[in-house]
Amino acid sequence: MLRHLPNLICVARIALVWPVVAALHAGRYDFALLLFVVAAVSDGVDGFLAKHFNWTSELGKFLDPLADKLLLVAVFISGSWGGLVPWWLAAAAIARDLVIGGGALIFRLWFGPLQGRPTILSKVNTALQILYLFAAILFAARGLPPREVLAALAIATLLSTLASGVDYTRSFVSRAWSMPARGG
Repeated sequence: MLRHLPNLICVARIALVWPVVAALHAGRYDFALLLFVVAAVSDGVDGFLAKHFNWTSELGKFLDPLADKLLLVAVFISGSWGGLVPWWLAAAAIARDLVIGGGALIFRLWFGPLQGRPTILSKVNTALQILYLFAAILFAARGLPPREVLAALAIATLLSTLASGVDYTRSFVSRAWSMPARGG
């Protein structure tokens, strides 16, 4: 039973998406911040459990990135809609995920199963996106960090988002060029 704990944590993270968005929409920034932190920490906990105890599964390999993307995209959209996040940063983060998702789907359909793990650049980007959204919600709740820090963090997040998107695209194209297409 414990071997399924990482998957249950992922499902709980998915279940937190709507309450985070609802709290942001209602202007309950302290509550949104608490829920967002719980969701973000759960990402580290499920990853630790899966790796440390070898409680990995095919379902978990699907659920974990899905939970991450649902949370981040929902908070970027909601934060942008509510004026907490610049629209250009939300657009870049969402476009990156659409490009990666579309590239993965095309690769899977034309060339076969995807193999590999998220790159270091992708992990840094996810961490920066989480940190930026945390800081933006914290700013709405408490007026911290200073606007200059938030702006610098937004630029760093944008740069890592663009770099990660380019890296994934380059990887998909490179791998595709080196493989024959399936089925004609």
